[in-house]
Amino acid sequence: MKRLSTEQHTELLNILKTRFEKNTNRHKNLAWNTIQEKLENNPEKLWSLNEMEQSGGEPDVVGFDEQSGDYIFIDCSAETPAGRRSLCYDKEGLESRKEFKPENNAVDRANEMGIEILSEEEYLNLQQLGKFDTKTSSWIKTPTEMRKLGGALFADYRYGKVFFYHNGAQSYYAVRGFRGLLRV
Repeated sequence: MKRLSTEQHTELLNILKTRFEKNTNRHKNLAWNTIQEKLENNPEKLWSLNEMEQSGGEPDVVGFDEQSGDYIFIDCSAETPAGRRSLCYDKEGLESRKEFKPENNAVDRANEMGIEILSEEEYLNLQQLGKFDTKTSSWIKTPTEMRKLGGALFADYRYGKVFFYHNGAQSYYAVRGFRGLLRV
């Protein structure tokens, strides 16, 4: 199991608490003490949040799932996380590149971190909390049928509106990465 050192654990909880208190519009009616207790009982989830933080995601609580009892953390950095850019969509897209291959792909990187790539709905919900990806874009979950045809979806915010686009899964750009979601 992946775990943080005591020092990393304490430092990350302080960062998350400060962000939580600074951005109350993202999580009305939620109490930090309850969230912190749940985090402390799930060290592998805290490790994943640290991965999100270290790659520039600035994760924050954006909701609570009544059915599962999970708190929902999403990357809330203004732009797609800097440490998760220049990636093809998935392994198949990466392997189909003949030259200039990036180091990794979004789907595998998310799995390594223990997080999920945002869906269209989750991306739209995030955009209700602020203006994100005004200069960058983020890969989002792509339907299987589209992937079978070689495509993948990404999104951004321009001209006062959220846009969803398609591209070949093998493509990558310096300003395209992915945002993650973690349920705790």
